[in-house]
Amino acid sequence: MTEEKVILVNEKDEPIGLMPKMEAHEKAVLHRAFSVFVLNDKNEIMLQQRAHHKYHSPLLWTNTCCSHQREGENNIQAGSRRLQEEMGFTTELKELFSFIYKAPFDNGLTEHELDHVMIGYYNEVPEINPDEVESWKWMSIEAVKEDMELHPEIYTVWFKIIFDKFYHYLEAHKV
Repeated sequence: MTEEKVILVNEKDEPIGLMPKMEAHEKAVLHRAFSVFVLNDKNEIMLQQRAHHKYHSPLLWTNTCCSHQREGENNIQAGSRRLQEEMGFTTELKELFSFIYKAPFDNGLTEHELDHVMIGYYNEVPEINPDEVESWKWMSIEAVKEDMELHPEIYTVWFKIIFDKFYHYLEAHKV
């Protein structure tokens, strides 16, 4: 199986090439990514706990799903594909905003991503993929905010950045 490639971009999100995912994380090269937030009709966020064998951030809690777009795939297509692969369902997604972040990890890898944040709505129980997801839960936006202040070490770096800077977008997009 060939290693998945990420789309390298400049700060305007213009594609400038492809690179194997691991190499991009080793070299801290800016690449395109996405983060999906799924809310239910109680305005709770579906969180996932990353699988224990992930190469970075294992067992940390994060947004519903996230990954990298593939060549030729738009943001919504990528979000829908990965939502199905990780959480076992699809729902209509809407892109809210994008931002750039850079976060080094203890294992020597660095996430340097132009992250497209999307939102969708769903009220059912997901069928999680154990290769990707350890567990899941619904949490209110306020409960996430409080828990993140008390236990920041149990959340992924990108989720903390998105949530701290942009949770008002989530509150503004209630069903």
